[in-house]
Amino acid sequence: MMRFYDFIGRIEAVVAGSFLILMAVLIFTGGLARFFGHPQNWTIDVATCLFAWSCFLAADIAWRRNSMMALDVVTQRLPEKTQKALRMINYLLIVAFLLFLMYYGFYLTWISRIRSFQGIPWVSYSWVTVSLPVGATLLLATTILRIRAELRGEYVANTAVDVV
Repeated sequence: MMRFYDFIGRIEAVVAGSFLILMAVLIFTGGLARFFGHPQNWTIDVATCLFAWSCFLAADIAWRRNSMMALDVVTQRLPEKTQKALRMINYLLIVAFLLFLMYYGFYLTWISRIRSFQGIPWVSYSWVTVSLPVGATLLLATTILRIRAELRGEYVANTAVDVV
C-alpha cells in the first residue's frame, strides 16, 4: 500500500511540475501571439485550468513532505501529551473539512458538467471543478496516514522532511 502511495506522490509531483511549466508556456505564447496581432485568448483559459490543478496537487505534495506553514510558538511549550492531543484535534478538523470539500466538490463537478469552460464548446467546466475534490481526496489520504503515524508514535516535527 505504501509503495502505491509513494508512486502516486511521484506522479503528483511530475504532473504538478508539468502543469506549471505548461501554464507558463501558454501564458508566454498567448502574450507573443497578442504582440504579433493574433490574440489567442484560450491560452489564458487553459492556463487557469492548469493552475487550479497545480495548486491542489502542490498542496498535497507540501503536506506529504511536511512543508506546510505551522505556527507552534505556543504549542511547543506545552506538555507532549497536550501537543499530541492538539495535533489529533487538528487532523480531525482537517479530515472533516476535506470530506466537506470532497462532497461538495463532486457535487459542483456534477452540476457544472453541461457548462462549457470559458466559452470553449467542447471543454466542460467540470475539468476545472474536479480539481477540488481530487485534490481533497489526495490530501485526505495523506492526512489519514499522518493520523496513523501519530497513533503509532511516529510524529515528525514540522520541518522540510522528504516523505516522498
